[in-house]
Amino acid sequence: MGVIETAGLTKSYPRVTALDHLDVTVGDGVTGLVGANGAGKSTLIKILLGLVPATSGTASVLGYDVATEGAEIRALVGYMPEHDCLPADVSASDLVVHLGQMSGLPYAAARERASDVLRHVGLAEERYRPMGGYSTGMKQRAKLAQALVHDPRLVLLDEPTNGLDPSSRDDMLALVRRIGSEFGIAVLVTSHLLGELERMSDHVVVLDSGRLLRSSATTDFLHATGSLLVEVQGRPDADRLLGQALVDAGLVARPAEGRMIEVEVRDDATPDVVRDLTVDLGLGLVRMQERHHRIEDVFRDGGAGSVQPV
Repeated sequence: MGVIETAGLTKSYPRVTALDHLDVTVGDGVTGLVGANGAGKSTLIKILLGLVPATSGTASVLGYDVATEGAEIRALVGYMPEHDCLPADVSASDLVVHLGQMSGLPYAAARERASDVLRHVGLAEERYRPMGGYSTGMKQRAKLAQALVHDPRLVLLDEPTNGLDPSSRDDMLALVRRIGSEFGIAVLVTSHLLGELERMSDHVVVLDSGRLLRSSATTDFLHATGSLLVEVQGRPDADRLLGQALVDAGLVARPAEGRMIEVEVRDDATPDVVRDLTVDLGLGLVRMQERHHRIEDVFRDGGAGSVQPV
Protein backbone atom coordinates (compact mmCIF):
# COMPACT_ATOMS: atom_id res chain seq x y z
CA MET A 1 0.00 0.00 0.00
CA GLY A 2 1.26 3.48 -0.86
CA VAL A 3 1.57 6.38 1.55
CA ILE A 4 -1.07 8.14 -0.57
CA GLU A 5 -3.55 6.41 -2.89
CA THR A 6 -6.35 7.89 -4.97
CA ALA A 7 -8.88 6.18 -7.24
CA GLY A 8 -11.15 8.12 -9.58
CA LEU A 9 -10.66 11.21 -7.41
CA THR A 10 -12.69 14.10 -8.79
CA LYS A 11 -13.30 17.60 -7.49
CA SER A 12 -15.72 19.77 -9.45
CA TYR A 13 -16.75 23.35 -8.92
CA PRO A 14 -19.60 25.11 -10.76
CA ARG A 15 -17.40 26.27 -13.65
CA VAL A 16 -14.26 24.15 -13.43
CA THR A 17 -13.10 20.61 -12.67
CA ALA A 18 -10.02 20.84 -10.45
CA LEU A 19 -9.36 17.07 -10.36
CA ASP A 20 -10.62 14.71 -13.02
CA HIS A 21 -10.75 10.99 -12.13
CA LEU A 22 -7.25 11.02 -10.68
CA ASP A 23 -5.63 7.63 -10.02
CA VAL A 24 -2.23 7.95 -8.37
CA THR A 25 -0.09 6.20 -5.78
CA VAL A 26 2.65 7.95 -3.76
CA GLY A 27 5.25 5.91 -1.89
CA ASP A 28 8.10 6.64 0.51
CA GLY A 29 10.89 9.13 -0.19
CA VAL A 30 10.41 12.51 -1.85
CA THR A 31 7.67 12.73 -4.47
CA GLY A 32 7.37 15.85 -6.59
CA LEU A 33 3.90 16.98 -7.67
CA VAL A 34 4.26 19.23 -10.69
CA GLY A 35 1.80 21.07 -12.86
CA ALA A 36 0.95 24.51 -14.17
CA ASN A 37 -1.05 26.93 -12.03
CA GLY A 38 -4.58 25.54 -11.93
CA ALA A 39 -3.47 21.95 -12.53
CA GLY A 40 -5.05 20.82 -9.24
CA LYS A 41 -2.01 20.52 -6.96
CA SER A 42 -3.29 22.59 -4.03
CA THR A 43 -6.78 21.11 -4.35
CA LEU A 44 -5.32 17.62 -4.08
CA ILE A 45 -3.41 18.53 -0.91
CA LYS A 46 -6.54 19.99 0.72
CA ILE A 47 -8.49 16.83 -0.07
CA LEU A 48 -5.69 14.63 1.28
CA LEU A 49 -5.78 16.58 4.56
CA GLY A 50 -9.52 16.09 4.84
CA LEU A 51 -10.13 19.83 4.58
CA VAL A 52 -12.08 19.78 1.32
CA PRO A 53 -14.48 16.98 0.31
CA ALA A 54 -14.06 15.28 -3.05
CA THR A 55 -16.95 15.29 -5.49
CA SER A 56 -16.42 11.60 -6.25
CA GLY A 57 -13.80 8.89 -6.04
CA THR A 58 -11.71 7.83 -3.06
CA ALA A 59 -8.39 8.70 -1.44
CA SER A 60 -6.40 7.37 1.49
CA VAL A 61 -3.40 8.72 3.39
CA LEU A 62 -1.32 6.35 5.53
CA GLY A 63 -4.19 3.88 5.26
CA TYR A 64 -6.85 6.34 6.50
CA ASP A 65 -9.84 7.38 4.42
CA VAL A 66 -9.77 11.14 3.73
CA ALA A 67 -13.57 11.29 3.68
CA THR A 68 -14.10 9.95 7.20
CA GLU A 69 -10.76 10.00 9.02
CA GLY A 70 -9.42 13.49 8.43
CA ALA A 71 -8.53 14.07 12.10
CA GLU A 72 -6.44 10.90 12.21
CA ILE A 73 -4.63 11.93 9.03
CA ARG A 74 -3.85 15.44 10.28
CA ALA A 75 -2.37 13.98 13.49
CA LEU A 76 0.18 12.04 11.43
CA VAL A 77 0.87 14.55 8.65
CA GLY A 78 2.80 17.81 8.59
CA TYR A 79 1.63 20.57 6.25
CA MET A 80 3.57 23.57 4.97
CA PRO A 81 1.15 25.98 3.24
CA GLU A 82 2.11 27.99 0.19
CA HIS A 83 1.03 31.43 1.37
CA ASP A 84 2.45 33.58 4.15
CA CYS A 85 0.38 32.78 7.24
CA LEU A 86 2.72 33.53 10.15
CA PRO A 87 1.71 35.90 12.99
CA ALA A 88 4.07 38.87 12.82
CA ASP A 89 4.32 39.47 16.58
CA VAL A 90 5.09 35.86 17.55
CA SER A 91 8.52 34.24 17.61
CA ALA A 92 9.26 31.10 15.63
CA SER A 93 9.98 29.28 18.88
CA ASP A 94 6.62 30.17 20.43
CA LEU A 95 4.73 29.28 17.26
CA VAL A 96 6.39 25.89 16.79
CA VAL A 97 6.00 25.02 20.50
CA HIS A 98 2.30 25.98 20.37
CA LEU A 99 1.63 23.90 17.28
CA GLY A 100 3.54 21.00 18.78
CA GLN A 101 1.22 21.14 21.79
CA MET A 102 -1.81 21.31 19.51
CA SER A 103 -0.54 18.09 17.91
CA GLY A 104 -0.64 16.39 21.31
CA LEU A 105 2.89 16.87 22.64
CA PRO A 106 3.33 17.80 26.33
CA TYR A 107 4.82 21.27 26.84
CA ALA A 108 8.33 20.06 27.73
CA ALA A 109 8.44 17.68 24.77
CA ALA A 110 7.09 20.39 22.46
CA ARG A 111 9.85 22.80 23.53
CA GLU A 112 12.52 20.17 23.01
CA ARG A 113 11.16 19.19 19.60
CA ALA A 114 10.79 22.85 18.58
CA SER A 115 14.42 23.53 19.44
CA ASP A 116 15.54 20.51 17.43
CA VAL A 117 13.55 21.26 14.28
CA LEU A 118 14.37 24.98 14.30
CA ARG A 119 18.05 24.05 14.46
CA HIS A 120 17.62 21.57 11.61
CA VAL A 121 15.99 24.18 9.37
CA GLY A 122 18.63 26.81 10.18
CA LEU A 123 16.75 29.07 12.61
CA ALA A 124 18.62 28.24 15.83
CA GLU A 125 19.87 31.79 16.44
CA GLU A 126 16.80 33.67 15.18
CA ARG A 127 14.12 31.52 16.82
CA TYR A 128 13.25 34.06 19.53
CA ARG A 129 12.78 37.00 17.15
CA PRO A 130 9.25 38.07 16.09
CA MET A 131 8.58 36.59 12.66
CA GLY A 132 7.34 39.90 11.29
CA GLY A 133 11.00 40.87 10.88
CA TYR A 134 11.97 37.68 9.09
CA SER A 135 13.11 37.54 5.48
CA THR A 136 11.10 35.40 3.05
CA GLY A 137 13.62 32.60 3.38
CA MET A 138 13.40 32.63 7.18
CA LYS A 139 9.60 32.57 7.04
CA GLN A 140 9.69 29.53 4.76
CA ARG A 141 12.03 27.80 7.22
CA ALA A 142 9.68 28.59 10.10
CA LYS A 143 6.75 27.13 8.16
CA LEU A 144 8.80 24.01 7.48
CA ALA A 145 9.72 23.71 11.17
CA GLN A 146 6.10 23.77 12.31
CA ALA A 147 5.29 21.01 9.81
CA LEU A 148 7.97 18.79 11.37
CA VAL A 149 7.58 19.49 15.10
CA HIS A 150 5.24 16.57 15.87
CA ASP A 151 7.45 14.00 14.09
CA PRO A 152 5.00 13.26 11.26
CA ARG A 153 5.10 10.20 9.03
CA LEU A 154 4.36 12.33 5.97
CA VAL A 155 4.81 16.02 5.14
CA LEU A 156 2.95 17.93 2.43
CA LEU A 157 4.94 20.92 1.21
CA ASP A 158 3.09 23.38 -1.02
CA GLU A 159 5.55 25.43 -3.13
CA PRO A 160 8.26 25.60 -0.40
CA THR A 161 10.62 27.72 -2.55
CA ASN A 162 8.06 30.41 -3.38
CA GLY A 163 9.65 33.87 -3.36
CA LEU A 164 13.15 32.65 -2.49
CA ASP A 165 16.35 33.93 -4.05
CA PRO A 166 18.62 31.33 -5.74
CA SER A 167 20.79 30.75 -2.66
CA SER A 168 17.82 30.35 -0.31
CA ARG A 169 16.14 28.09 -2.85
CA ASP A 170 19.17 25.79 -2.92
CA ASP A 171 19.14 25.62 0.88
CA MET A 172 15.43 24.75 0.92
CA LEU A 173 15.88 22.02 -1.70
CA ALA A 174 18.66 20.50 0.39
CA LEU A 175 16.43 20.58 3.49
CA VAL A 176 13.59 18.84 1.67
CA ARG A 177 15.97 16.21 0.39
CA ARG A 178 17.27 15.60 3.94
CA ILE A 179 13.75 15.15 5.28
CA GLY A 180 13.16 12.28 2.87
CA SER A 181 16.61 10.68 3.03
CA GLU A 182 17.90 11.26 6.58
CA PHE A 183 14.75 11.75 8.64
CA GLY A 184 12.87 8.89 6.94
CA ILE A 185 9.72 10.98 6.49
CA ALA A 186 7.72 10.61 3.28
CA VAL A 187 7.43 13.92 1.42
CA LEU A 188 4.97 15.17 -1.19
CA VAL A 189 6.21 18.52 -2.50
CA THR A 190 4.49 20.68 -5.10
CA SER A 191 6.30 22.95 -7.52
CA HIS A 192 5.90 24.49 -10.95
CA LEU A 193 9.71 24.70 -11.32
CA LEU A 194 10.79 21.55 -13.09
CA GLY A 195 14.49 21.81 -12.31
CA GLU A 196 13.73 21.80 -8.59
CA LEU A 197 11.96 18.47 -8.76
CA GLU A 198 14.76 16.92 -10.80
CA ARG A 199 17.18 17.85 -8.01
CA MET A 200 15.27 16.67 -4.94
CA SER A 201 12.63 14.10 -5.92
CA ASP A 202 12.79 10.32 -6.12
CA HIS A 203 9.48 10.18 -7.96
CA VAL A 204 7.49 12.72 -9.97
CA VAL A 205 3.74 12.98 -10.50
CA VAL A 206 2.75 15.26 -13.37
CA LEU A 207 -0.74 16.80 -13.42
CA ASP A 208 -2.36 18.59 -16.32
CA SER A 209 -5.77 20.23 -15.87
CA GLY A 210 -6.59 17.90 -13.00
CA ARG A 211 -5.62 14.74 -14.88
CA LEU A 212 -2.63 12.47 -14.38
CA LEU A 213 -0.20 13.06 -17.23
CA ARG A 214 2.58 10.83 -15.92
CA SER A 215 3.85 9.20 -12.73
CA SER A 216 7.30 7.64 -12.65
CA ALA A 217 10.71 7.61 -11.01
CA THR A 218 12.68 10.81 -11.57
CA THR A 219 15.48 8.84 -13.25
CA ASP A 220 13.01 7.66 -15.90
CA PHE A 221 12.60 11.28 -17.02
CA LEU A 222 16.33 11.89 -17.31
CA HIS A 223 17.53 9.05 -19.51
CA ALA A 224 19.71 9.64 -22.57
CA THR A 225 17.88 10.41 -25.82
CA GLY A 226 20.43 9.14 -28.35
CA SER A 227 21.33 12.61 -29.57
CA LEU A 228 23.96 15.28 -28.99
CA LEU A 229 23.58 18.95 -28.17
CA VAL A 230 26.23 21.00 -29.98
CA GLU A 231 27.08 24.66 -29.51
CA VAL A 232 29.52 26.48 -31.78
CA GLN A 233 30.74 30.05 -32.17
CA GLY A 234 32.85 32.12 -34.52
CA ARG A 235 30.27 33.94 -36.61
CA PRO A 236 26.60 34.98 -36.28
CA ASP A 237 25.27 32.12 -38.42
CA ALA A 238 27.60 29.46 -36.98
CA ASP A 239 24.78 27.16 -35.87
CA ARG A 240 23.08 27.32 -39.28
CA LEU A 241 26.33 26.62 -41.14
CA LEU A 242 27.21 23.61 -39.02
CA GLY A 243 23.67 22.29 -39.13
CA GLN A 244 23.65 22.36 -42.93
CA ALA A 245 27.09 20.73 -43.08
CA LEU A 246 25.91 17.93 -40.81
CA VAL A 247 22.84 17.32 -42.97
CA ASP A 248 25.04 17.30 -46.10
CA ALA A 249 27.19 14.68 -44.36
CA GLY A 250 24.12 12.43 -43.95
CA LEU A 251 23.34 13.15 -40.32
CA VAL A 252 20.02 14.28 -38.88
CA ALA A 253 20.49 17.73 -37.31
CA ARG A 254 17.96 20.32 -36.19
CA PRO A 255 17.90 23.57 -34.21
CA ALA A 256 17.62 23.17 -30.44
CA GLU A 257 17.18 25.57 -27.54
CA GLY A 258 19.10 28.81 -27.81
CA ARG A 259 21.76 28.67 -30.55
CA MET A 260 22.44 24.95 -30.17
CA ILE A 261 22.02 22.11 -32.64
CA GLU A 262 20.63 18.69 -31.82
CA VAL A 263 22.35 15.89 -33.73
CA GLU A 264 21.05 12.31 -33.77
CA VAL A 265 23.80 9.81 -32.99
CA ARG A 266 24.17 7.44 -35.95
CA ASP A 267 27.14 5.49 -34.60
CA ASP A 268 30.28 5.91 -32.48
CA ALA A 269 31.83 8.10 -35.17
CA THR A 270 29.14 10.82 -34.94
CA PRO A 271 31.03 12.97 -32.37
CA ASP A 272 34.14 12.83 -34.58
CA VAL A 273 32.13 13.98 -37.60
CA VAL A 274 30.74 16.93 -35.61
CA ARG A 275 34.23 17.89 -34.43
CA ASP A 276 35.84 17.60 -37.89
CA LEU A 277 33.12 19.62 -39.64
CA THR A 278 33.37 22.33 -36.98
CA VAL A 279 37.11 22.61 -37.62
CA ASP A 280 36.66 22.57 -41.42
CA LEU A 281 34.23 25.49 -41.17
CA GLY A 282 36.66 27.47 -39.01
CA LEU A 283 34.25 27.54 -36.08
CA GLY A 284 34.89 27.11 -32.37
CA LEU A 285 33.32 24.16 -30.59
CA VAL A 286 31.90 25.48 -27.30
CA ARG A 287 30.36 22.24 -26.10
CA MET A 288 29.11 18.86 -27.26
CA GLN A 289 27.09 16.84 -24.75
CA GLU A 290 24.69 13.95 -24.64
CA ARG A 291 21.12 15.15 -24.54
CA HIS A 292 18.89 13.82 -21.78
CA HIS A 293 15.15 13.93 -21.44
CA ARG A 294 13.98 16.36 -18.78
CA ILE A 295 10.67 16.65 -16.97
CA GLU A 296 9.84 19.61 -19.20
CA ASP A 297 9.77 17.25 -22.22
CA VAL A 298 6.66 15.62 -20.77
CA PHE A 299 4.89 18.97 -20.78
CA ARG A 300 6.09 19.86 -24.25
CA ASP A 301 5.02 16.51 -25.69
CA GLY A 302 1.84 16.24 -23.61
CA GLY A 303 0.63 19.77 -24.24
CA ALA A 304 0.45 20.85 -20.61
CA GLY A 305 0.28 24.44 -19.50
CA SER A 306 2.94 26.93 -18.56
CA VAL A 307 5.52 25.27 -16.33
CA GLN A 308 8.98 26.73 -15.93
CA PRO A 309 12.08 24.59 -16.67
CA VAL A 310 14.20 26.31 -13.99
